[in-house]
Amino acid sequence: MKAIGKLSKSNGVGGELIASFHSIAPSELNIKEPLFIEFDGLPVPFFIESIMLRGKSKAILRLTDVNSYEDAEELVGKDLLSEIDDVEALEEDFAMLVGWKLFRATEQGDEYIGEICEFLDIPSNPCIELKTEEDTIILPLHEDLIVELDADAQEIVMDIPIGLI
Repeated sequence: MKAIGKLSKSNGVGGELIASFHSIAPSELNIKEPLFIEFDGLPVPFFIESIMLRGKSKAILRLTDVNSYEDAEELVGKDLLSEIDDVEALEEDFAMLVGWKLFRATEQGDEYIGEICEFLDIPSNPCIELKTEEDTIILPLHEDLIVELDADAQEIVMDIPIGLI
């Protein structure tokens, strides 16, 4: 078990909780898998009934069997644990690219397109959301389109077909 976040405070009277995440983005949570909260030294599983993202590292959670303000208050300050054996393994899924600069490979050289602001883990079609000077766009992210990755500079060069941008 690894701590991936903390329950910061209750939210409203229906049992919702505000959670801050430090090892994983809340958008990467698998809602089919339980989160654990330790009671008397034992991890107790809680499933996520609903989640509302609040920025890149916070979310409002509704957990199973947490139905009132009083229930939520009992959990405030507790760590959220996950069965993830190695949180760094999550970085294999391209989520690490958030904040990187994206360039399009052209014959004249690399052309700056924008900054990656979100990774969208769509089954069989992972995408990135990109903030450009004019707009926000979504592009498919496939390894065949990646020309170069520079982790030190946090830049990615892709062969983006004409018409996608």
